[in-house]
Amino acid sequence: MAAPKTPLLTVDIIIRQDGHPRGVLLIERRHAPLGWALPGGFVDVGERVEDAARREAYEETGLAVTLEALLGCYSDPGRDPRGHTVSLVYVARASGVARAGDDARSCQMVDIDHITVPLVFDHARIVHDYRRFCETGERPAPEPSRR
Repeated sequence: MAAPKTPLLTVDIIIRQDGHPRGVLLIERRHAPLGWALPGGFVDVGERVEDAARREAYEETGLAVTLEALLGCYSDPGRDPRGHTVSLVYVARASGVARAGDDARSCQMVDIDHITVPLVFDHARIVHDYRRFCETGERPAPEPSRR
């Protein structure tokens, strides 16, 4: 029996660091789609999503992160031009010096109120939701049905 066709599961991580109260770490992607993004990637078969978030954060930034909250689940079929993905987005804290690795060409801490680079995927929406979470403590509501 063939496996059912389903969206691919991914994680994205909003990494905060001490000394940067409104900062998040962005990576410049090494592979298409090119541009700036939150660190993240695909969940491996047999891997817990929390472990995937920690692994992807470390692979792309060199930082060991502590997951603090699940911001939300993002599943718009058009969120990734490579195909349908569903991402669980975590908020995490880290200390140390970030260094780009794996799929990241570079990385930098940016103020969530003054992001001047275009973000790929739906990461501008995720950062917007994160800004609201910081201000109100509220997580984003589920998207309304499009049917």
